[in-house]
Amino acid sequence: MMKDYTDIGATTPEALEISRKSRQLISELIGDRSLEDRITQRCVIATGDPSVAEILRFQNDPFQAGLHALEKGAHIYVDIKMVEAGVLKKSHNSPIEAFIGKGDSLATARGITRTSAGVMALEGELTGSIVVIGNAPSALLTLCELMESGKVLPDLVIGVPVGFVNARESKERLRKIDVPSVSTAGTRGGTPIAVAALNEIINTYARNHH
Repeated sequence: MMKDYTDIGATTPEALEISRKSRQLISELIGDRSLEDRITQRCVIATGDPSVAEILRFQNDPFQAGLHALEKGAHIYVDIKMVEAGVLKKSHNSPIEAFIGKGDSLATARGITRTSAGVMALEGELTGSIVVIGNAPSALLTLCELMESGKVLPDLVIGVPVGFVNARESKERLRKIDVPSVSTAGTRGGTPIAVAALNEIINTYARNHH
């Protein structure tokens, strides 16, 4: 896999060389046997932390599910603007939208988080989409509730919220649902892991359509 490696986020020779060297080092460290290994590699590079490889969890072939979703131009919904800013915008036709700010009147009325209200506000658009949650456990819990009740079924969920209140529980709940997903065990997660996981799928999609 390493021989044909390119990174659409690296736009200069120096950047590409750095990217390739990082990949080579990490692939030697954690392996390069599967597409999921590619996500793991990018998440380790994004965090500078090899132990991230031990907490990543993959269910129901998320990489292929992500590629198929990008093929059809599925919407990408993310929890916050920081994740939206990090997602690669080129080489695919999927619009990217953040939950935060979409349901603020609902958040005020019900006293819930803005991200959770955003998930509720966009409920009708989530089936067949890619959902990426890197920071807000409340948003992932709301999404899980909607999936469990059969109201929504995304094509892929990258659920890696970070923190000590409901983060662990929300990801454990996600792993019990029959949906393609990438998640992390425990309290760790965050924007870098969420963005890295999706960008690796986008990068592969771009390479396949080059």
